[in-house]
Amino acid sequence: MRTLHLVCLTMACLVVAIAVAAPWLAPADPNATDLGAALSDPSPAHLLGVDGSGRDTLSRLLLGARTSLLGPLGVVACSTVLGLAVGVTAGWRGGWLDSLLSRGGELLLAFPGLLLAILFVALYGEGLAAPVIALSLAYAPFVSRLARSLTVSERQRPYLAAYRVQGFSGPAICLRHLIPNIAPVVLAQSTVNFGYALLDLAALSFLGLGVPPLTPDWGAMVNAGQTALLQGRPLSAILPCAAIVLTVVAFNVVGEHWADRVARRRS
Repeated sequence: MRTLHLVCLTMACLVVAIAVAAPWLAPADPNATDLGAALSDPSPAHLLGVDGSGRDTLSRLLLGARTSLLGPLGVVACSTVLGLAVGVTAGWRGGWLDSLLSRGGELLLAFPGLLLAILFVALYGEGLAAPVIALSLAYAPFVSRLARSLTVSERQRPYLAAYRVQGFSGPAICLRHLIPNIAPVVLAQSTVNFGYALLDLAALSFLGLGVPPLTPDWGAMVNAGQTALLQGRPLSAILPCAAIVLTVVAFNVVGEHWADRVARRRS
């Protein structure tokens, strides 16, 4: 298990590094077209071949990493902040506010995140903003439920009671002491959510509801590669599929390993 975690951690770091350095690594303009070379096999000029629109597959794959990781990062950041705030508030205050926030989270959990994202895209148009906001709302209840259960458990500990006796306010105790103690568990869950968010956003791009058509993106590349796949040139479709699968697996394994380590330390 440790070896698998190290391999996946290395893979995740490599994907992030590629996304950061993509503009300098890409050998060509990702939107430059050469219709005469469309669907051509790998060659010294195009190391991974050319897609059906005559665009360099390697360049689009490298720059697509940036777009494909930026969306999930926004989802994880927004859902973690929102879920942590709601969960800590519900767990700390209790009573009717806890019931109200918990029931609201359950209503969001009952609504599929992908369907919510499609609804937001239909209302506000294509682009990353609408699906990122929708998926942030869909993922926040997972974080808030975890944060609430940790807060309920943590608030019974003597050190928090000591701060209350000393006259510290509830918000000050939560911000300075409670949240830093539960943050590792919440961040581990957010790492797993990153992989699922990447998968959901790739599905939206595949359906043509994500990024604009000319923007390099792994999900959009899979969609564009369908024609090539039917014509016996599967590389332009298989490569982004492999990138999505390997990245999702890498982040999920890292997140689960981190969650196990944090749980053992807390116990």
